[in-house]
Amino acid sequence: MEYLDFELPIKELEDQLDKCQIIGQESDVDVSNTCKQIEKKLEETKKKIYKNLTAWQRVQLSRHPNRPYTLEHITNITKGTFLELFGDRSFKDDKAMIGGLGQINGQSFMIIGQQKGINTKMRQYRNFGMANPEGYRKALRLMKMAEKFNIPVLTLIDTPGAYPGLEAEERGQGEAIARNIFEMARLKTPIISIIIGEGASGGALGIGVGDRVYMLENTWYSVISPESCSSILWRSWEYKEQAAEALKLTSFDMKKQGLIDDIIPEPLGGAHYDKETTFKSVAEYVTKAFNELKDLSTKDLVAQRMDKYSKMGEFKE
Repeated sequence: MEYLDFELPIKELEDQLDKCQIIGQESDVDVSNTCKQIEKKLEETKKKIYKNLTAWQRVQLSRHPNRPYTLEHITNITKGTFLELFGDRSFKDDKAMIGGLGQINGQSFMIIGQQKGINTKMRQYRNFGMANPEGYRKALRLMKMAEKFNIPVLTLIDTPGAYPGLEAEERGQGEAIARNIFEMARLKTPIISIIIGEGASGGALGIGVGDRVYMLENTWYSVISPESCSSILWRSWEYKEQAAEALKLTSFDMKKQGLIDDIIPEPLGGAHYDKETTFKSVAEYVTKAFNELKDLSTKDLVAQRMDKYSKMGEFKE
């Protein structure tokens, strides 16, 4: 397990507990009471830290190296039924954007999401979860296929943003994202979107227009990352914590502003502390959302989606 800077008190107590247990196993000394005291203090410390997280600490948790990424979510919630599909039928297959068919609790879904990679080699292969235009065009192709066969769409969002390179701009990055937003707004099949990690800017919105939009508890969703915001406003990354607070990017902020539909709770410490519980919660929310949407007529489904996004940004004094 890797620890973030604010988690170091937990690491110290866990190390003490490990040493206490080793002493008990290797000697005749009864250390059970000492171990229980450490366990109690450890639990109290965890609750104190994780119940009072700042916006920046939630950003850090969303990027935790042990946090489950899109493919791990897909593999577990589909119970091995996922069949990946490739290519945009125009340029090439984008490894940062994955998609395909899978079953969740007996219902077929077209599942699409960004994949970051679990180590340095895989991160380079996946371009750190930053999709090119062909990635968004692949996603749109799969969504149109789902519409044709009346299959609901599930999108899993985890990206630091769309790839900003010269070649991406030359191939129409802005147009690809805008086209996806336009087409998703009127897609004639249910769309469920879940932010499972980072939800940065247009890179997230390119697959994020849904009838139901959920966020895992320790994730963020914003037009810009705290570091980039800090560098623009203060010409330095040192003010990223202030920027995170000002951006109102946490799941609780998004729910309060009415920009998402609900928050999926995570185990104490984050999704990586108990992955099985996290996957079970995600699958339950997907099934719940689909059950709410499945009986709507196509006309009502699209009309409700349009109305949902039309109301965003309204302000009353």
